[in-house]
Amino acid sequence: MILLEVKNVSKKFGDKVVLKNISFTLEEGESLGILGKSGAGKSVLLHMLRGMDGYEPTEGQIIYHVSYCEKCGYVDVPSKAGTPCKKCGEELKKIEVDFWNDKKYTYNLKRKIAIMLQRTFALYGEKSVLENILEALHQAGYEGKEAIDMALKLIKMVKLEHRITHIARDLSGGEKQRVVLARQIAKEPFIFLADEPTGTLDPQTAKLVHSALKDLVIKNKISLILTSHWPEVIAELTEKAVWLEKGEVIMEGTSEEVVNKFMETVKEFKKPDVEIEIKEDIIKLENISKHYCSVERGVVKAVDGVTLNIREKEIFGLVGTSGAGKTTLAKIIAAVLPPSKGKYWFRLGDEWVDMTQPGLTGRGRAKRYIGILFQEYALYPHRTILQNLTEAIGLELPDEFARMKAVYTLTSVGFSEEEAEEILDKYPHELSVGERHRCALAQVLIKEPRVVILDEPTGTMDPITRNTVAESIHKSRAELEQTYIIVSHDMDFVLNVCDRAGLMRNGKLIKVGKPEEIVALLTEEEKQEMFGQK
Repeated sequence: MILLEVKNVSKKFGDKVVLKNISFTLEEGESLGILGKSGAGKSVLLHMLRGMDGYEPTEGQIIYHVSYCEKCGYVDVPSKAGTPCKKCGEELKKIEVDFWNDKKYTYNLKRKIAIMLQRTFALYGEKSVLENILEALHQAGYEGKEAIDMALKLIKMVKLEHRITHIARDLSGGEKQRVVLARQIAKEPFIFLADEPTGTLDPQTAKLVHSALKDLVIKNKISLILTSHWPEVIAELTEKAVWLEKGEVIMEGTSEEVVNKFMETVKEFKKPDVEIEIKEDIIKLENISKHYCSVERGVVKAVDGVTLNIREKEIFGLVGTSGAGKTTLAKIIAAVLPPSKGKYWFRLGDEWVDMTQPGLTGRGRAKRYIGILFQEYALYPHRTILQNLTEAIGLELPDEFARMKAVYTLTSVGFSEEEAEEILDKYPHELSVGERHRCALAQVLIKEPRVVILDEPTGTMDPITRNTVAESIHKSRAELEQTYIIVSHDMDFVLNVCDRAGLMRNGKLIKVGKPEEIVALLTEEEKQEMFGQK
């Protein structure tokens, strides 16, 4: 029985066509994957299906086929037509809703459409996991013991029994996604929309979220539309798929057929065959430690006695599983965090700066030459991309020169010159997540740092964009004499891109060597997380 019809839908933002003549149907209980690289239009389509402001179709229709209670407004799947309403007992009637035009039904339909986004966690930050889920259940009409029992059942299904009393804002990204999933299922939705739900998560955490999606959505025969730039996610979680490219449907069929065809377009990345002269050390760390005091765990040795040298023009990988200490060490190198003890020297020209000393003669002098892009980056939402790359970060340049430098920097992170010119006057919300990630990288590079630290740079990138960024890292190293430190649990990326790597485990630096040598030292658990698929 058909649940959803997308009929000849097109969408423009200004003069830019982002969706062009899209048509497909979704049956009740069916799962559909939407595959495509960053900027293909996947998120725009999902926002349109959810009814989000500003995403109405320029042309075409979104039609939902549902059963509806005229008395209380309850919405259910079309096969429930003729049965009593779960809320008031009145008979459900089958209706066809032109989603963006039948305003009478829009509010009640939206309440029963679940959505899960990759970087937006719709949670009450100050409330606990249990309170967040109970809040959603109360909105769905559950009260008292029934609500508590249902909340505990959902918490078990998303495997968060050990986090029931934890405050939502203090959870990891993967834990937040699982609370979001439980809250959305509490709505008893007739359709579940998942937009890159594991795009920014490490492979091991992504598997937990995938498992929860299977248990809560697919096994319960809730219709699912899932977007992803990871072909293996589409193949694992959906039955059929649509391949979007620049807003148009290139192919539709079974997930396996579409994924196989898409993978034919992904070329294997090869390091450029250019001889790069790696210079002498630019960073020296001696016995660096960072300790925290925790009420629950006592003294936490986040970084424990690390000694490391990094050379100028080197691409160095800092690898390890979640919680190994990689990001803390990267923050010390970036002069964001002071070490608890140890020595840190940074070379400027021929002079070594003591980074453990505050002020303009110490780390203040060198900090401006170190750029860092965190996994949780943010662009200024009310500034254009050109403004984000110039005045918003204190870079004051004459207009024409600013534009030229912005285009040059954007091309170094994988945009074509034409694409770079096109996005300069856009706002961040008009770009895909992958495009925003590359603009944030350009924001770091445009300041001309001597060393660039990238924290989990491949999280939001499809395989094609991932290879483009790998190429741009090598290109900027050769052309701008850039030194890179790449903090990652994506060992494939490190193998492809880095000259050397250091393996961290429980705050300690276990080994420094060629990436291939590091692989030989990985435990089974580390291999699972660092080579696991999304």
